Amino acid sequence: MEDQHERVPVDGRVLVEEKVPVEQLVPVKRVPVEERFHLEERVPVEERVLVEGRIPVEENFDPSVMGRINEDGYESMSGSGNLDGGLEDEQETLVLERPAKKLKYHRHTQEQINELETCFKEWPHPDEKQRLDLSRKLNLEPRQVKFWFQNRRTQMKNQLERHENVMLRQENDKLRVENVAIKDAVRNPICNHCGGVAMLGNITIEENQLRVENAQLRDELSRICGLAEKFLGRPVTPLASPIALPRPSSNLELEVAGNGFGGLNSGGTPLPMGPLTRPGMMGVEKPFNSSVFVELAVTAMDELLRLAQADSPIWMTSLDGGKETLNPVEYMRTFSPCIGLKPSGFVTEASRETGMVMINSLALVETLMDGSRWAQMFPCVIAKASTTDVLSSGIGRTRHGALQLMHAELQVLSPLVPVRQVKFLRFCKQHGEGLWAVVDVSIDTALDGASINSFVNCRRLLSGCVVQDLSNGYTRVTWIEHSEYDESAVHYLYRSLLSSGLGFGALRWLATLQRQCESIAILLSSTVPCEDHPVLTQAGRRSLLQLTNRMRDNFCAGVCASTVRMWNKLHVASLGEDVKVMTRKSMNIPGEPPGVILSAATSVWMPIMHQQLFNFLRDERQRSKWDILSNGGPMQEMIHIPKGQTSSNCVSLLRPNARNQNDNTMLILQETWADASGSLIVYAPLDVASMRAVMTGGDSSFVALLPSGFAIVPDGSSGYGDDWSGKLARGSSNKGSGSLLTVAFQILVNSLPMAKLNVESVETVNSLLSCTINKIKSAVSSA
Repeated sequence: MEDQHERVPVDGRVLVEEKVPVEQLVPVKRVPVEERFHLEERVPVEERVLVEGRIPVEENFDPSVMGRINEDGYESMSGSGNLDGGLEDEQETLVLERPAKKLKYHRHTQEQINELETCFKEWPHPDEKQRLDLSRKLNLEPRQVKFWFQNRRTQMKNQLERHENVMLRQENDKLRVENVAIKDAVRNPICNHCGGVAMLGNITIEENQLRVENAQLRDELSRICGLAEKFLGRPVTPLASPIALPRPSSNLELEVAGNGFGGLNSGGTPLPMGPLTRPGMMGVEKPFNSSVFVELAVTAMDELLRLAQADSPIWMTSLDGGKETLNPVEYMRTFSPCIGLKPSGFVTEASRETGMVMINSLALVETLMDGSRWAQMFPCVIAKASTTDVLSSGIGRTRHGALQLMHAELQVLSPLVPVRQVKFLRFCKQHGEGLWAVVDVSIDTALDGASINSFVNCRRLLSGCVVQDLSNGYTRVTWIEHSEYDESAVHYLYRSLLSSGLGFGALRWLATLQRQCESIAILLSSTVPCEDHPVLTQAGRRSLLQLTNRMRDNFCAGVCASTVRMWNKLHVASLGEDVKVMTRKSMNIPGEPPGVILSAATSVWMPIMHQQLFNFLRDERQRSKWDILSNGGPMQEMIHIPKGQTSSNCVSLLRPNARNQNDNTMLILQETWADASGSLIVYAPLDVASMRAVMTGGDSSFVALLPSGFAIVPDGSSGYGDDWSGKLARGSSNKGSGSLLTVAFQILVNSLPMAKLNVESVETVNSLLSCTINKIKSAVSSA
């Protein structure tokens, strides 16, 4: 039971008690029993009487004199806790003189508060050992740590209760208004012919019910018009009189009128709109109500703008100044959850990043609102994306006011992290010249009211970006990621990575966007000198890059169990729990060899910084230390196509060391890149004849390849800053930090598609994984 007598204010102040000498305690005369109710009148004003051991909070006292003090409060000296019980005639009452000094308070420093907040997220009920360790670390008394946690738990409980009370009060008010409207409609029915008051005796029960429903629809129309005013940024006039409502056409500016919502044409004239319909079964059209999605989108947009402009205390900055995370206590105090309370067992991650991107706002908005282009812009983050419903295509020919329902599969390149299946609303709105905002928020129901998430391992709360054009041709992007996920489904190696925001946080989204935009700008620039082999034409360069993109996408699909490729997971007793082996049959698939394809992947922790590990694996001179394709010697880089400002972001064509003239029949196509969130190395062996046709501009879709490679990310145990590119070039490291390495191979184990997979093939691939990892560990430990 929490202490009810010694409460510490939430702002960190601690009441310091001062003991009063016994000499200052003055006895008073005995008070007769019959005058016990006039006790205060017999004592001078400047003195206070302590009855039954009760001590005023604002006064100093000596616990040894006043009575025993236990953990829950103060024990009465008289043995009776009720003043009405009377006082014995022979009992003396002590009078404590008013102390001259004022109360003393102790205010926690900002560093102490931040550390306490961090610990509160992990264990809100610390035991005695944890409190002692925390008090020594923060230079506080154990009692101060104990009281701080008690008050924080009480504050969180009160906030949740206030939020529930507000929601219940709003629901109660809504029901009360609807009840009054229904009663008023019943009392005052309107004649359908003359528009005047009708007599109840002149109408049937069915007609009266229709008029009641008509009144409800009018109230709903007025509410939606007010909502549309926020949605469009300009007023919408409700219908003044009942008219024939045509079905909405494709030239309407706003197509969210599933409930009688009036749209606007290009001239701003109100247009009548009827119920929006969707094709049902057997060709029968059925209406649906989309007002709840419109309201959710408007609320999410308002919250996104407020979070993008907010500062401390809602956003907490890391000590190195490189990461901004959301303060959950301040967030709950300021905002109301858009989609309900957090499910049991879920944890929250929320981060914000701001940076400049080499793209204009209109191009970025168009990319985000198109499912396929959005997935291409974030190739290693998004496994699959699509637009399932379009509620609004925007006003005019712009994306202003566009609202659509989307589905996406988000991934971290590791078999130990499950793919996140999310279905959400995406709302785009222009807030000024060159200023746009795009917001996402998860939903649990489809447009027809059916459930679309019977079981989800992730909920994407308010997430999105605010985009603003700059005068130098760049765009300032503020990215916010806020989600809740089931941590129990994540392997313990990757839990720190996800909680730090490096897995699905704002840093990874913004870093990927910056790298992709920089790569596109460099590849499209005509000023980049051609450093390629003389046989590589511009058409051959474009064909080679298309082949590289397909190689990278196939690699990502083989690491994670997304729905891009229909893999069958194998359960082999001899394999470890951290190794995932999948198989599928390839038959008449362009760009893949026919037969049975086996994919094996695993993730391990490496005692080396991810920048150093990336530099070692991409160095063609060190290739022989871990790659069996190198034939025991260094490789030669034949073609180098830069895709970024650093040399690490490139596409290369490598030639292995040839032991004799007959071995010059294989080349290795490789792509490497690195940014603040991690790095990637993907390669695939190809025959010389196929590559010669690609380099001369031939179609690359016929070239069959099976990619392998590495995905490297920090282990999440240390912070990160903005100087990641400098560390990458210098190869610097921090003691005590490591990296997470994912190794994946795709191998053709049988050229016959209908052949059965044997155990020897699985053991061979597993042996290849183990051998490669051991060679890498041995090489980096001796470096």
